Amino acid sequence: QVQLVESGGGLVQPGGSLRLSCAVSGFTWTTYWMYWVRHTPGKGLEWVSGIYTPGGGTYYRDSVKGRFTISRDDTTNLLYLQMNNLKPEDTALYYCTIQGDFWGQGAQVTVSS
Repeated sequence: QVQLVESGGGLVQPGGSLRLSCAVSGFTWTTYWMYWVRHTPGKGLEWVSGIYTPGGGTYYRDSVKGRFTISRDDTTNLLYLQMNNLKPEDTALYYCTIQGDFWGQGAQVTVSS
């Protein structure tokens, strides 16, 4: 059974940083994309960033380029999203997903002063 569990969300002031983690278990594909996707009631789902296995190719939506960094640790089956210079518009429920087929439960990120 594939499980994805996000952690690391929270409340941060504008300009601050957070790192999200996604622990993956029970997954055996050898080539795939993993993504961070966020949801807000007003904008719906936004595909924020992705990373490809193998090879490490990455994707970032324009609004987070230069601020967010996606990475993975294959030895511990963890996916990360380092978020710097956070803005109020980054406030959302953040999910990790494997190609949209498997999803975590989400981690809330709130950027507010």
